[in-house]
Amino acid sequence: MALPLRADPAQDRALIATAESGDVTAILKLLTAGADIHARDGAGRTALLAATQSNSVDVARLLIAAGADVNAKDSIEDSPFLYAGAEGRNEILKMTLVAGADLTSTNRYGGTALIPAAHHGHLETVEILLGTKIDKDHVNKLGWTALLEAVILGDGDKVHTDIVGRLVAAGAKVNLADRDGVTPLVHARRRGFAAMAAVLEAAGGR
Repeated sequence: MALPLRADPAQDRALIATAESGDVTAILKLLTAGADIHARDGAGRTALLAATQSNSVDVARLLIAAGADVNAKDSIEDSPFLYAGAEGRNEILKMTLVAGADLTSTNRYGGTALIPAAHHGHLETVEILLGTKIDKDHVNKLGWTALLEAVILGDGDKVHTDIVGRLVAAGAKVNLADRDGVTPLVHARRRGFAAMAAVLEAAGGR
């Protein structure tokens, strides 16, 4: 979609606010009137990030089609791609991947989209990301991989156990330890996560 020349900056602010509300018709009018799709609010958010945060799928689709940057970060280093991954906004996540999401992009904790997806128990999101070339063994600023976060920050439930299983099946290194040398299996045993420990043991965990 070809966009016209810039108009009133007030329209830029309105674009971001409207994206959060999910009003597709209003978004289209603002873009046609010249609102800047790359404009940011006081928190550094673009309209696409605002739409992603409110899970406004149709608005996100329109903005991406109009050229919105799926990798543009706000002041706390969230981008549409990273946020969609972390919070399980799967429809939008898929759109960002098609639109050129940077799989190496990291959040304020130094983690890729896969790590918080595993932490938050978003199984489908993990599966989507494992279908890409994302680094399964990326280590964040805490010294944790997606596998470690699923064990350490999960609660040992079926969802997190299934996530551990998916990560292992995808080739995640089961013995990649944290900064203290503690492996995923040892963490699982310490927490009493028997089912999770069994998955790790079967994969050669030590």
